[in-house]
Amino acid sequence: MYITIVVAIASNYAIGKNNQLLWHLPKDLKHFKDITAGGTVIMGRKTFDSVGKPLPKRRNIIITRQNITIDGCEVVNSLDAAIALCKDEQEVFIVGGAEIYRQAMHICNRIYLTIVHHAFDADTFFPEIAYKEWKETEREDHETDEKHAFSYSFITLVRA
Repeated sequence: MYITIVVAIASNYAIGKNNQLLWHLPKDLKHFKDITAGGTVIMGRKTFDSVGKPLPKRRNIIITRQNITIDGCEVVNSLDAAIALCKDEQEVFIVGGAEIYRQAMHICNRIYLTIVHHAFDADTFFPEIAYKEWKETEREDHETDEKHAFSYSFITLVRA
């Protein structure tokens, strides 16, 4: 099984503030949707709360220590439990937040990384990437335009 992280980070590894995204990049949102559509997404409860509903056309697994149910989602209490639910799948997508990313970094095989070429004030950060452990297999650079206030790059990393 491929365990794949999908994340957009700022140049200073920032990913959020006050449980919200720091930027609005329509092409990145489409990129995320294209990658994960039809698949299984695994996220923490705070990330789910910031999204506000299950992501459509995807199996949604939420990790939380709380004893809760969430309509349209499967709820587990650990990353290991989430991955165990997916044992027959070819690929699962880890989509946040910071703590879930931190736990998944040592077991993931691939990272679909969007780097927003700007440093942001944030309270939530992605773990530092040890680039020597990864091989860049794809890269697509985008400049600012009328819908994108920041330049950004789509990068695919596979474990070396």
